[in-house]
Parts: sequence; C-alpha cells; structure tokens
Amino acid sequence: MYHALNEFFLFLPLGTVKQKIMLGLKLPTDPRWVNIVEKNIDEILTDHAYCEQKAASTAISLIIGFPEYPELIEEMIALSLEEMGHFKMVHDRIIARGQTLGRDRKDEYVLELLKFFPKGGSRTTQLVHRLLYAALIEARSCERFRLLSEQLEDRDLANFYHKLMISEASHYTMFLKFARQYGDRTDVDEKWEGLLEYEAEIMKGLGTKGRVHG
Repeated sequence: MYHALNEFFLFLPLGTVKQKIMLGLKLPTDPRWVNIVEKNIDEILTDHAYCEQKAASTAISLIIGFPEYPELIEEMIALSLEEMGHFKMVHDRIIARGQTLGRDRKDEYVLELLKFFPKGGSRTTQLVHRLLYAALIEARSCERFRLLSEQLEDRDLANFYHKLMISEASHYTMFLKFARQYGDRTDVDEKWEGLLEYEAEIMKGLGTKGRVHG
C-alpha cells in the first residue's frame, strides 16, 4: 500500500554513477495503471505524442511571454527542439504500428492542476506559477515513464520510456530551479509544497485511463 505523504526518488545513470533525483510527489501512481496501458498502447502513444507537442508549445510560450530572461530563453529554445524531437520519435512509433496520430484529447490532469494558483499578479508571480506547473507536470510524466520502463512487457517500448524518463527528470529540475531563481525562495518553496499536496488529491481520481496523466 502506498502512503499519501510518501516522497520518493529516481536513480538515474549519470556516466558511471547513479544520480538520485527526488521527485517530491506525494502520491505514487497505482502500478495497475500499467495494466490499462498494456491494453491501450495505441491510445497512450497518441496521447503521449500530444503531450510532447504541448511541452514544446509551453517552452515557446515562455519565450514569447518573458523575453527579458535570457537564460530562460536559451533553455526554452533547447527544450522546444528536444520536445518536438520526442514528438517525432513517438509519431514514428505510431506509424510503425500501422496507425495514424489521431486527434488530441483533453488532459483532465493538467486542466485541474492549472486551477491551483489564482489568476493575475505581477509578471514575476505569473512566471513562477507557470514554471511550477511545468515542473510538476514533468515530474509526474517522469514517474509514469519509470513505471512503463519497468513493467511493460514490450521491452523495446520499455527501453524507449526509460530514455524519456531521464529527459523528463532533467526538465523537472530545470523548471524548479528557474522558479526558485526568479522568485523569492521561501515563497516559491511554500507554493511548491502546496501544489504538490493539491496534485496528490487530483491523482486520487485518476489512473483509470490509458493516458500519460489519466
């Protein structure tokens, strides 16, 4: 049984040394979610492809919305290119399976998550909130990809998700770093903790669909 306040780690290879990354998530995904995915591989690949496209769009929107932060801009340029590269990788797998991309679906998880912070505030506040949202989405994606990498019977697909898991972990830490860099550290950490608690409540109602966040 999983405890709702359990914070857990990923151990990722970094050269010849394993790097410990604390995701901070309060509620792990029910591992039975992978069983649902196994029966809906085509569905989750389409959903995953659109998640990568939306991640690229998020990076581009941060470039457009906050051009006065050169370090952020440089990282978002690289991220948008990387995420579209991931989109192509997933799309290639969809085509190889004899399928087509299909239409986008609403991401119930993200829609609920974006309700946490109030609208408005200073530009700095808005930036911090967007960075924290992005960090948490990446952290949850990383955790889900870890499950797929460990439990999918299709080992080729499992290895694919292992590689993506490593990328998502670096994205999560990057967004959180920028939030702490541009905002007041104490305030940002309090907001991050509150967002993590809120996300855990959202997760209690998910895990029943073959979606990356569903």
